Amino acid sequence: MQNKGLVRFLVACLVLVCAFYLSFSFVTGRYDKKAREYAQEHAMVDGVVNDSLAKVMETYFLDSVATQKVWFGHTLKECREREIGLGLDLKGGMNVTMEVSVPDILDALSGHSTSAKFKNAIVEARKKQKEGVSDDFLTLFFDEYEKDGGQLAPLFSATMREEIDPDMKNDQVRAKISGAVNAAVDNSFNVLRTRIDRFGVVQPNIQKLGNGRILIELPGIKEPKRVEKLLQGSANLEFWETYDLGEIYQDLVAVNAKWAEEHPVETEDTVLAKNPLFSLFSGADGVGGPVVGVAHYADTAKINRILQSSLATKILPRDARFFWEVKALDDRGLYYRLVALKSQRGGRPSLEGDVITDARADFQQFTGRAEVLMKMNSTGARKWATLTRENIGKSIAIVLDGFVYSFPTVQSEISGGNSQISGNFTMDEAKDLANTLKSGKMPAPARIIQSDVVGPSLGAEAIRAGLLSFILGFVLILVYMIFYYGWIPGLIADAALCCNLFLLVGILASFNAVLTLPGIAGIVLTMGMAVDANVLIYERIREELRGGKGMRKAVEDGFKGAISAIVDANVTSFLTGAILAYFGTGPIKGFAVTYMIGIISSFLTAVFITRLLLDDYCRRESAKELTFTTKLMKNFLQNIHFDFVKARKWAYCVSGALIIFAILGLEPHVFGKLNLGIDFSGGRNYVVRFDNDKIETQKVRESLQEVFRADAKERGVEDAFAMNVITFGNKANQVRVSTNYLVKEDNVDDHIDALLFAGCKPFLSEEFLAQEDAFRQFCESEVNPTVGIMQSQMVGPSIADDIKTSAIWAIFAALIGIFIYILIRFRNFAYSVGALVALAHDTIIILGLYAILWKIMPFSMEIDQAFIAAILTVIGYSINDTVVIFDRVREYNKLYPKRERNVNINDALNNTLSRTFSTSMSTFVVLLAIFIFGGETIQGFVFALLMGVVVGTYSSLFIASPIAYEIQRAIARRKEKKEAK
Repeated sequence: MQNKGLVRFLVACLVLVCAFYLSFSFVTGRYDKKAREYAQEHAMVDGVVNDSLAKVMETYFLDSVATQKVWFGHTLKECREREIGLGLDLKGGMNVTMEVSVPDILDALSGHSTSAKFKNAIVEARKKQKEGVSDDFLTLFFDEYEKDGGQLAPLFSATMREEIDPDMKNDQVRAKISGAVNAAVDNSFNVLRTRIDRFGVVQPNIQKLGNGRILIELPGIKEPKRVEKLLQGSANLEFWETYDLGEIYQDLVAVNAKWAEEHPVETEDTVLAKNPLFSLFSGADGVGGPVVGVAHYADTAKINRILQSSLATKILPRDARFFWEVKALDDRGLYYRLVALKSQRGGRPSLEGDVITDARADFQQFTGRAEVLMKMNSTGARKWATLTRENIGKSIAIVLDGFVYSFPTVQSEISGGNSQISGNFTMDEAKDLANTLKSGKMPAPARIIQSDVVGPSLGAEAIRAGLLSFILGFVLILVYMIFYYGWIPGLIADAALCCNLFLLVGILASFNAVLTLPGIAGIVLTMGMAVDANVLIYERIREELRGGKGMRKAVEDGFKGAISAIVDANVTSFLTGAILAYFGTGPIKGFAVTYMIGIISSFLTAVFITRLLLDDYCRRESAKELTFTTKLMKNFLQNIHFDFVKARKWAYCVSGALIIFAILGLEPHVFGKLNLGIDFSGGRNYVVRFDNDKIETQKVRESLQEVFRADAKERGVEDAFAMNVITFGNKANQVRVSTNYLVKEDNVDDHIDALLFAGCKPFLSEEFLAQEDAFRQFCESEVNPTVGIMQSQMVGPSIADDIKTSAIWAIFAALIGIFIYILIRFRNFAYSVGALVALAHDTIIILGLYAILWKIMPFSMEIDQAFIAAILTVIGYSINDTVVIFDRVREYNKLYPKRERNVNINDALNNTLSRTFSTSMSTFVVLLAIFIFGGETIQGFVFALLMGVVVGTYSSLFIASPIAYEIQRAIARRKEKKEAK
């Protein structure tokens, strides 16, 4: 092997980088352990640890060290941001997709137009979007409205008179409206991001998905109902007059003294006892003007409690309000300023943000600092002129969502509606503020169209199940390699696999990846498929050894012979993973990313690390001649001469029968239709655990149906709704409830939860019945911490249609992408057609089996995003096997060009049979371990993969190559006939 030194250097660098990123997880883990020990020590009450107090003390300890530098100059807070996080299914938490309704924004921008043409354009655009038209809603609306000469300017000029003239052309109006809609979406994103940051979630994730949709992941959240209300509230931009500190200082002194008198504190600290309010503020830096004080974020709630108390409202001016700044005063994010505001009659602000027509970030001419330029409409300009004239020398606060974004000092009256807002902004912060100002009053609040909430108890169980399946699957792979190829080759392959695992996890850590249960399955599956590269190498080495070559030469030629198949197999598998990552969301995207990274790390470790270790061994003077087999497996699948081509007609009959059976399974009038999950149909899923030892699902179903039907009758809902209750997992007291009742209605989540509780009530003990809130709010019960709603999921009909469309496109894109790659790589469309037919064969059979078996199997077999992920993984696995065979056929065609095609194909299939068995068996065994021990949430997903391994192996042997042979033979015959003429 050439350039060994360079390879070793690069491997060492990669290992060090991965070790560095993994170290953050070890650091945070060490401090979490210290926090638990501290809590145990300081939460003793009468010799017994108080659990509630322990949680408080643990949080206190972690907060106290959060800003300390603990590792390579990084604070513990920064280390936590860099560690490998746990996904919702492992840690518990909340995942929501929110949508800013573009139709509602258009309605607001049009001044709530009653025009029949406008309303019809909205309806038609929605209809086309549901039908799967690829254009976004705005484009569909514009196209529909402009039919028959419709002019856009008159529709929007009344409410957007500063930007749109009544005579403006449609193209110009389109640009203005698109900008306004985008600004509204950006504003929603900024508002949601700020709300989440203030909520104190560790490692939150918020990202734009397009079409006005925003994905939010909040690990560890235990109050999802509160979060839902927080996220869906309207955000109104407001301008408030302010108090100078001197104007209300004596009132604050009075509040401080009165609170100390009425709420005495037993403490030796006389300052704290006499100053319950002022002692919470931290010095005078940053205080002045409207700033009352600066406080640590941990003390802000205490200050709010005092200033919002009935005692304080009796002393302070009636129009006084106190809001915190949105941005921390210090770089570490610890201290915030409290600003005193002055309200108008009714507690309202002086001016609201709907008067703003434009805002943009810019640099100040002389200082070079970032500032925001703001423009108002004529109504706003008049009010703004009055407001600034009356507040010269004082500050006006810009407030959004209850937090102060800026409070510039008024230097003079500002007329004309044009203003400059300066502050301690970065350019990014100025842009965010400009977007906020430009959007003004949000014309449409964001609403939740998809949510998934996992309780912490279910997450803890998933961690145990995931780790068990991971350890068992990995050990089985290591043992299998030694069993099949012998001690030394097996250990070398195992060393490469261990290095592969280390690099995979390290790379995930460097990407700040979040580990999910499908992600763990992806790691284990990657380990199973990583064996394939080592198997390909070892099988070629065995062939070279049987040809009479020495060990060193056999190793060198074995690697050369295997590299082409390894590259092709990995590229096709990576292609399906990339398509899955593009179309997938949430945990499925996580699975795809893990899968792709695993493919890359598997290639690197198999081609370079295995080669280094083998070369080093071969160069030892004491090295023994390796046979790359064991006595038990020495002759297994060797010297096989099965005529696959001759048997193809029998295979066609078997496959034809299976496909017919599958198609019948897909026919609703024969076996019943596919069991569509709520990802595709829309609806709600709940995992409910009872405090009884065993529950009869039929009785639970009847109780729930009775409650839901009564509610439907009372509400006058005539549409039929589905209600399905099944035992979930291996627990006799746990069920999963699925329903699409009222799925098209907004703001009914609490109502559905109440109906669910009423239906489940007869099966709960008296002790738990008093804890309805715990059941509905996902809070862990003090009586029984593992009873109630353990997980909930909601998918609205609009996003369900989009998911279904994306799934179809994902499968179609994978098939076409693989067809094109094989066509380019093998330069013969017969191979592409053979591979495509085999993949279609696998997909149809698995779909049919799911349609037939979902009522029989004791676990969930739904057609959802996870199933589509499984299908694409099966496609990747199946094409991996097929490409290896095609690669060997191509090799034999070059070596033996005068042989009959069927001879070369049969030899290729027989000579790769041992590799096919090893890869299929190792992957199957690993998947079986995940299926048995990985937990109920991924059993359906893994079952599809298990079937895919079996069906994919069969199709690569009996369908793909024979079909390619049929096409090549037909082309050759046609060519012969043409030449004969």
